[in-house]
Amino acid sequence: MKKSVFLGVFVAGILFFASCGGNKNQQYAEEEDSTAVKELESHDRTVYGICTANSAMNTLEMITDNGDTLKLSIARARETGKVFGGLEPSDRLAVIPDSAGHVALQVINLNALMGDWVMPDPIDGSAEVGIRIKEGGIAESIEQSVIVYRTWKIINGELEILLVREGGGDEQETNRYELLMLGPDTLAYRTVGKPRDETETFEYNRWKEKPKVDLHGLELEDTGDEFNKI
Repeated sequence: MKKSVFLGVFVAGILFFASCGGNKNQQYAEEEDSTAVKELESHDRTVYGICTANSAMNTLEMITDNGDTLKLSIARARETGKVFGGLEPSDRLAVIPDSAGHVALQVINLNALMGDWVMPDPIDGSAEVGIRIKEGGIAESIEQSVIVYRTWKIINGELEILLVREGGGDEQETNRYELLMLGPDTLAYRTVGKPRDETETFEYNRWKEKPKVDLHGLELEDTGDEFNKI
């Protein structure tokens, strides 16, 4: 009887330790998978360079920052609407190539992206607010005090913007955006990596100086009203 009890306790102990070991192994595996995903997300596959005059409708030739000449097919990117800003010789590009390095999955014209972008103030529409995207990764706010833009960059085809909100002290906030449209006078992008109810879409127009009204030579209509006479 004593032997049976001892054997039962011994077996239960083995099962307990095996179970603990299994849970730990599973936990370690999940942590490794999570780390691998983070490393994959942090690995930027973007290739930067200058567009050459040898580029065509469905072919891109660029001189990379490393001095290499890269020729890529952009037919797929055009079909999926992933060529942003067009191609012009001497323009600086951010390109996401496929693993083989023969096909461009996405092309962003950085010269077209830079500039002053504005939209009507979402609060009352009485003024224009926006973002200034400058060379060197510098971002600035246009007529905004609540949001102060600091920097921008391209990571794996997404626009990353660092900002500080009013009342948040010096705490910096980093947001990622998916480009939707980039033309001579239009820029649109939406937030990624957030719950659906927190997703925002931003639609900008390129800032243009408003024509000034010339009041010189403007004659007031004589109504004959005694109250209008001095």
